Amino acid sequence: MPLVDDSFTKKEVSVAPLVLLSIVDHYNRIAKDSKKRVVGVILGDNSQNTIRIANSFAIPFEEDEKNPNVWFLDHNYIESMNEMFKKINAKEKLIGWYHSGPKLRSADLKINDLFKKYTTNPTLLIVDVKQNDIGLPTNAYVAIEEVKEDGTSTEKTFIHIPSKIEAEEAEEIGVEHLLRDIRDQAAGSLSIRITNQLKSLKGLNSKLREIISYLEKVSKGELPVNNVILGKLQDIFNLLPNLSGPLNDSFIVKTNDELMITYVSSLVRSIIAFHDLIENKIENQKLELENAKANEIKEVEIKEIEA
Repeated sequence: MPLVDDSFTKKEVSVAPLVLLSIVDHYNRIAKDSKKRVVGVILGDNSQNTIRIANSFAIPFEEDEKNPNVWFLDHNYIESMNEMFKKINAKEKLIGWYHSGPKLRSADLKINDLFKKYTTNPTLLIVDVKQNDIGLPTNAYVAIEEVKEDGTSTEKTFIHIPSKIEAEEAEEIGVEHLLRDIRDQAAGSLSIRITNQLKSLKGLNSKLREIISYLEKVSKGELPVNNVILGKLQDIFNLLPNLSGPLNDSFIVKTNDELMITYVSSLVRSIIAFHDLIENKIENQKLELENAKANEIKEVEIKEIEA
């Protein structure tokens, strides 16, 4: 049972695109083509229901690859950089830290305790800088104290909170310009839509495979039963529609109604086009009669003049 404020667990994290670009740049400068990870500070606002991560800065970090409990952070650098960022934008406060993961490490809890010196509930943002799977490259966590099953003591652990990538208006314009350079200009809108839907289906397929793998491991006893996860999965299954019976008939009726509207619209367009054709023929006949009468009058006048 977690010892944490329930309102805090219901929060979600909103990450600005600038933060992702900064973290990827930090990784490419320091740890590209290596097994090292980079660590930095995230700035923003965590006073609302949505934790807004608006900015970040890199910090010097070293750790022993053989012994993960041996690591170094420059405290003075964090404090001096934080003071300078306050002068630029006082609204952006130090709310946590990030690393390039791509997964949680054994020393993360100790590093997280260090950041409690600067903020009460530090948020950990893990960014997968070399993402191969489909989906968001971010995972957000907060540390909690959880009571052991025997109730004798507590232990610290991380709890996952949902995250999303959200840009403000100015950032959105910049991101659109970047995507414009990345996208294939020869591809049409239909091709882009189909590609996005294909990526979404692949992402859904990978998540379903993860659920199947987890449930199989739980049934075999390889993983302990977690009632919270099973409850979430049950909620997902309850949202699935029943495609047999009355619901299927309703879909058919709805489809027939929409097709009827399409058919009637096509019929109306055909009638209007046919009506316009008839009107054009009538107008042409009138013009021909008027021209014929005018020619007759001219011929009569010519004969009178000759006479």
